[in-house]
Amino acid sequence: MKKKFSIFAALIMALSMILAACSNSGGSGNSGASGEDDNSGNTVGGDKVKLEIFSWWTAGGEADALKALLKGFEEKYPNINAVNAAVAGGAGSNAKAVLATRMQGGDPPATFQVHGGAELFTWVDAGKMATLDKLYEKNGWNGVFPQKIIDMNSKNNHVWAVPLDIHRGNVIFYNKKVFEENGVQPPKTFEEFFAAAEKLKANGVTPLALGDKNIWPATMLFENTLLAKLGPEKYAELWTGEVPFDDPAVKESADIFKKMLGYINENHASLAWQDAAQLVIDGKAAMTVMGDWAEGYFVAKGWEPKKDFGWIETPGTQQSFMVINDSFGLPKGVENPDAVKKFLSYLGTKEAQVTFNKIKGSIPARTDVDKSKFNVYSKSTIEDFQAAKENSSLALSLAHGSAASPGFLTKVNNAVNVFVTQQNVDQFISKLKQASSLLGK
Repeated sequence: MKKKFSIFAALIMALSMILAACSNSGGSGNSGASGEDDNSGNTVGGDKVKLEIFSWWTAGGEADALKALLKGFEEKYPNINAVNAAVAGGAGSNAKAVLATRMQGGDPPATFQVHGGAELFTWVDAGKMATLDKLYEKNGWNGVFPQKIIDMNSKNNHVWAVPLDIHRGNVIFYNKKVFEENGVQPPKTFEEFFAAAEKLKANGVTPLALGDKNIWPATMLFENTLLAKLGPEKYAELWTGEVPFDDPAVKESADIFKKMLGYINENHASLAWQDAAQLVIDGKAAMTVMGDWAEGYFVAKGWEPKKDFGWIETPGTQQSFMVINDSFGLPKGVENPDAVKKFLSYLGTKEAQVTFNKIKGSIPARTDVDKSKFNVYSKSTIEDFQAAKENSSLALSLAHGSAASPGFLTKVNNAVNVFVTQQNVDQFISKLKQASSLLGK
């Protein structure tokens, strides 16, 4: 009897051990990559999945917008931890350097911020990205994202990233109080701009704030003059080589750029873009040319659109829209691709696009959002984007990596950096011509 009891006890112990092993089978290894996926996207029987969301959004409204986006995602998927892996400094240049090292070393983040267009395509061409065709079909995005934005995220008949926002790059933001106190009207032409700048300068106010510590804000100022003098069609042909860089309109753009540099703050080379925006807030400068993330910065600082600050298109670009698009894709080799797809799917929802963009100052990539949820600035930008889309006057930003290859952009940034200091137009045009040999490479 005692022997039978011992055998029975041994069987009970063995069964207990088997059950314990089964219950713990998803509890270790790879941050919850094991385990079965339920309908909510949570991991059953596993640890919380961690996703590194890599970006350079660390300033003002950008950081607040990202924080709100990640919070909304985790409320929907509480078993997925979306980790803010933003890299500060260099207005994105530091982050891009870190990203390049990680991607080339086989250690990609779960997903990363990238500008649609040439910047995204460098990773596509390198074979580092997975296609998202099925994700687009599943979510019905082909009917709600504008074709131009889809094209910025597509190559070789495949789509590679999900657009989160649309920014406008050809905007002058101005301090309304400074304009009123100095009797200055918002300029619609370059002649009016320089007349206003002269008046402001004579009154001891810096007309145009620039923070080009990271070079690209100066390149952005130059591309605005290019768009003004070439128009959207010829501007686009610069990047295909159909319009040469010694075209008379390019030289005229460089002349205007040079003249604008005569009205900027002396400490521009030591400031970032948000520092220049702060000069406008403080009334030390009247205007700044910047993408509409500056609007998000102004609002985060307590400024109200139309009350504290106004905006106009840069002179000569009233009918154009300089497009800057932030997107996120799926790198090959990530540990939890299904969880990443859930994050990307969330980015494409109305909820996420409204939550993020109304804080950042941008507008949703989706065309079917409720515009009443946005402020007066964003409403006007949505209307302007629609009008420009219908008139085929959307232009891709060079300064933000969409219009041409990174190799070409690096050469242009270097040429701009020298030009801001030396202001030799002929030398500048020569360097741009030399750089054009890298177009498409």
